[in-house]
Amino acid sequence: MTTRATRLLRMLDALRQRRGPVRGAQLAERLGVSLRTVYRDIEALRAQGARIDGDPGVGYRLRPGFVMPPLMFPAEELEALVLGARWVVAHADPELAAAAGRALDRIGGVLPGHLRLQLDTSGLFAPEWRPAQPEPWLPALRRAIRDEHVVRLHYADAEGRCTERLVWPFAMAFLEDRRLIAAWCELRGDFRHFRADRVRALESTGRRYPEPRHRLLRRWEQERLRHHEG
Repeated sequence: MTTRATRLLRMLDALRQRRGPVRGAQLAERLGVSLRTVYRDIEALRAQGARIDGDPGVGYRLRPGFVMPPLMFPAEELEALVLGARWVVAHADPELAAAAGRALDRIGGVLPGHLRLQLDTSGLFAPEWRPAQPEPWLPALRRAIRDEHVVRLHYADAEGRCTERLVWPFAMAFLEDRRLIAAWCELRGDFRHFRADRVRALESTGRRYPEPRHRLLRRWEQERLRHHEG
């Protein structure tokens, strides 16, 4: 049986996914509830602070910016948050690991007692990452990705020869046996993947790279697709 909290979350998702107004009858059909339930849930969401424009017979539209409080998370979403946070603690640098712990504490602080117990006693665990010490430059890389800054990379090839490069980092992948930095390399004039274990030093230049990160990601994904199809 679907709980009311789960139904309200599904209602929010349905509203977020629509650019224009959606009629109550469409919401009722999508969520598998009565039209009267849709109207009640719309009012409940408004009481929670959701800015939903519209009226019965006209349609409804959710204004951006509303986030439901953590106490509305269903059990499966809480388990996903716990497992994800534990994975970050096991795999990321100490700064990000501490942030994951604080985020869980903040969520737990607003949960009702039975859900807090479920959060604290979750039986889902992430394996420890093999390297005992994460790379010291990981926080600088994360900030550079977030701020879209060029970084100076001292990188060793398979033979140990080191080169200095200016790159535009836009992603980092945590794979099963290694970590990879995805970036545009100014030296090569192309996308490159850099193995974290070959990075000898990394520092941000403080200079913003000229192409927004989302465009770099899109071009990178298109390149990967072409290579895969070829």
